[in-house]
Amino acid sequence: MLARLLEAERTGIDDDPRLRVDAYLLEWLHLKEQQLKPTTYRHYRQYVHRDLIPAFGRLRLTQLRPRHISAFTDAQLAAGRGRTTVYRCTAALSSALGHAVRIRLLAHNPAAHSLMPRPVPPERLCWSPEQSAAFLVHNHAHYGDRFTDLFEVLLGTGLRRGEALGLHWADVYLAERVLFVRWTLTAIDNNALHLGPPKTKASRNWVALAPRVARALHRQAALQMSALPPGAPLEGLVFAASDGAPLRPQYVLEQLRRRAEEAGVPRIGVHDLRHTAATIMLSSGVPLAVVSKTLRHSTLATTVNIYGHLLKHAARDAVTTLGHALDQAGPNPGGLRAA
Repeated sequence: MLARLLEAERTGIDDDPRLRVDAYLLEWLHLKEQQLKPTTYRHYRQYVHRDLIPAFGRLRLTQLRPRHISAFTDAQLAAGRGRTTVYRCTAALSSALGHAVRIRLLAHNPAAHSLMPRPVPPERLCWSPEQSAAFLVHNHAHYGDRFTDLFEVLLGTGLRRGEALGLHWADVYLAERVLFVRWTLTAIDNNALHLGPPKTKASRNWVALAPRVARALHRQAALQMSALPPGAPLEGLVFAASDGAPLRPQYVLEQLRRRAEEAGVPRIGVHDLRHTAATIMLSSGVPLAVVSKTLRHSTLATTVNIYGHLLKHAARDAVTTLGHALDQAGPNPGGLRAA
């Protein structure tokens, strides 16, 4: 005991031989419950109980080595588990072990150099402007309901699904044609609904409304006011069931897919409407910085990482425009003819 105390004093690391990985992970998970969004915490909890404790729980925390983590990764992939799931599971472990380093339970993070590379995300599916317009026209012609207006808002603003479903009338300013994103609605385990803050600090912001989006919100206001006593103010959620209850995200997805099939446009997810809005803006020449602000990304780099493939066309148009401007401003050096 004295030797351990002296070593801890010398290194600053409290090597507790009684602390096992399972006990530490449960303690770390309890701490994260207060810090994480419910959906993120649910995934962490699943990884800890279903994967990490069965694989590493009986080891002492200080016995855990990179080879243990690499062997776990290889076994999971060999069993046919998806690379993205395995990556997220081991990334959760790395996060837990990083915390152990910060509180001086470990000298280093054994997952730091054994974490598999982040899988390449699948190609994002988007509609063209023509497909988007065809989908909206179909909705107005055959439905004209709350989902018609919801899809108008999603495509016309680039709001995330949860932000649109969590939008309250108190945060909509139709006269000024703006709204404020204050809440997001999520489903935990596709069951319990949770109303919480937006994804990031930058997400909590103002969003401008195009005239057609404002008209969609006016229609929703008229629809809800018709069910209220005369003079009663609009309250609660903008997009809600007939009884005022929140719309379930899964039901919104089902409506989107059914109506997309009817309209003859490709099958996409609700979040792909946000990507469609961004793609149309960038392809129409809206500056990247403006698109980033419109989508309320935390940094410009986030927008570049997601939509960088679209910038090649913009860059080509930019240098072509630059070349034409120089050709018109003066003689062409060397007598070369512009392409």
